[in-house]
Formats: sequence, C-alpha cells, structure tokens
Amino acid sequence: MTQTLDSPAAADDGPPSEAGLDRVLAVVEERRAEFEEKRHIPRDVIAVFKDAGIYRASAPKRFGGDGLPPAAFLRLIERISEVDASAGWVASFGSSAIYLAALPLDTQAELYAAGPDVAFAGGLFPVQPAERVEGGYRVSGRWKFASGCKGADVLGVGIKAGEDRAGRPLTAVLRPEQVEIAENWDVIGLRGTGSHDLVVDGAVVPEEWTFVRGGEPTVDEPLYRYPTVPYAAQVLAVVGLGTARAALDLVIAQGARSGYTGAPKPAERATYRIAVGQAEAQLRSARAFFYEATEEAWATVAAGDPATDVQASALRLASAHLAKTSFEVVRAAYQLGGIGAITDGSPLQRHLRDASVVPQHAFLQEGMYDGAGAVLMGVQPFPGYL
Repeated sequence: MTQTLDSPAAADDGPPSEAGLDRVLAVVEERRAEFEEKRHIPRDVIAVFKDAGIYRASAPKRFGGDGLPPAAFLRLIERISEVDASAGWVASFGSSAIYLAALPLDTQAELYAAGPDVAFAGGLFPVQPAERVEGGYRVSGRWKFASGCKGADVLGVGIKAGEDRAGRPLTAVLRPEQVEIAENWDVIGLRGTGSHDLVVDGAVVPEEWTFVRGGEPTVDEPLYRYPTVPYAAQVLAVVGLGTARAALDLVIAQGARSGYTGAPKPAERATYRIAVGQAEAQLRSARAFFYEATEEAWATVAAGDPATDVQASALRLASAHLAKTSFEVVRAAYQLGGIGAITDGSPLQRHLRDASVVPQHAFLQEGMYDGAGAVLMGVQPFPGYL
C-alpha cells in the first residue's frame, strides 16, 4: 500500500515563526463564521496551518519535522483557540504525529516522503472487528468523532484483530479515498471541527500501516518518550483555556460600556469587579498547574528517562481540571455579559457553546479526578488511566 503524500513541505524550516502564526490568526479571525457554517475547517485553511508549521511541529526530526516540546505546541494551540476554538481543536491534531511514531520506520519514511506536513485525523471508536488477510487486515465499519477529517491527508480507524499485551486495539491508517465521510456533525459547540463519522467498506490495510495508539514508538527522540495519551488530553484541554481567555478579556474590556437601563457601568459595580477578579485567579491558577506539570514531565524525558506514573497522572489531572475551570470561567463571563450575550452576534454565546464541549471529551471528564486521586494515594487507578 503506497501512502506517499503529495502535500508540500512548509515554507519555513523550524518551529512556527511569529509571522507564520500571525497569518494563521488573521485567517482564522476572518473566516471563523465560515467554519461554523460549513461545520469544518476547509482544506485551504489547513494549508495555511501547514505553511505555518503546525503539522510538522510534532513530526520526527529524522523525517524533517520539528519534534517541538509539548509546552511550545500547547501555547501555539492556546493562541489559535483564543481566536476560534474549532480552529484550535483541529490545529491541535498537529500533535498526532506522536501516535504515528509507533508505525515501522520504513512506513514513516513513506508517509513523510513528500515532507513532514502531514494532517492525520482519526475516528478510533467504537473499535470494529477486522478480518485477518494475507499481509494485513480487511477493514469495515463506522467510527465516530473524526475531528478534522475533511482536511486530513491520512485517516485512522480503530480495529480489533488480536490485542497487544495491554489489551489495546490497533489503529489502521488509510488514504482519504478509502474512506467515506458521513457528514453528521450536528452539535451546539465546536461546530467547525468537522468531527463527522468515518465509514470504511472492505479496505485492505497492510499490517505495517497499523499501530497501537500509545504503543512503543519506533522513533528515538525525546518527544516520543513523553506520555502519549496524557498529551492527547492536553492538546484538547488547552482549547478550553484559549476560549476562556478570550471570553474573560472581552468582559474586562466591556467594563466601561454603558448599560441599556442607565445603570452604573459594569466596572463601577463591586459585584462585576469581584467576579472578574475571581475568574482571573481561577484561570491563571489552572493554567499555571497545567504548564508546570508539562515542563516537569518534559524535563524528565528530555534527560533520557521515562516519565513517572505520578507525572503522567499530573498531566491528566491538570488537563481535566483546566477543561472544567475554563468552562466555569466562560460561564461566569457569559453571565457578566448581560442580555447582550444572548444574541447570535455575541462572541460570548459562541465561547460558551465551544467551552461547554471541551470537558465532555472522554479524556477530560471528571472521572480523571478519581484516577489522579488513586495515583496520589498509591492505589490502582481505573483501567486505561495510565
């Protein structure tokens, strides 16, 4: 199966430049209403992301990628999400090369033959049984929540055809022409992510184009020693952070506005000032914990050691807490916005809808507090937590 891609390499080498990021932010701001209307990020915008280096950020250095440290990539997604949460969510899958690092090296060489700017999207669940055939698997089924699938160069689906020792399913990597996208993303928030269903009917995937998500990487670089599944939670949680920052900055700026009823301006009211101060403290505290846990785990793997279970758990805890806190901050900002926040044209109603979706993700739900508490107390967490 030849998977060589035709996507061009990014215009600039190295991590995303400020100029490249500024262009991304400008394009996202100009077209965010289009994302929501179309319910996906168009391919020409994905091309802008590629030009800025977003999709090479987590690709292996040996194949021309940047292998960017997690904190640097997370801050990039945070900034995009301040402008539009859907764009930040789709851009966050520039981190998906950490999954692909578990593919055989020869397969990765083929994958990145035309350059490291590869957009990968996956609809991994529900895991579907696959038939063993000579040299690989015959894959059929339907998978949900394939964010960014309409702009992807390769697509992954979860299959069960014998499990690894930890009982984890395989991911089969397919070309877009092997997959039907069932456009059914009808939701209240993150509408522009295009998280449609994927449908496959009997495609044969060679074994060398399958991998275990979170499995042992074949690339020996620091980024691929960083905890894979916790990182997948982080890149989503930080979307909520960017959204909350935008919402809070908006109500701070609106403090000087005149009310409809002639009441004192918001900044002249103690209740408004207190609510803004509390929200600022909440958001900055959760953000500080999030990046502190990131830097601690990264320092360990960059030194050549595996991250500890305590460090991996801290990443999961910080992510779930950030998603929850971000939603609470956006909800507080929405209430501070008063009656004007309910209009279709208000950014606050969009921020509220988007932020409400982030903590609904399976990686970010409140059950993560249970897993973290178990690790802190030295008892076995629920299966799949670590």
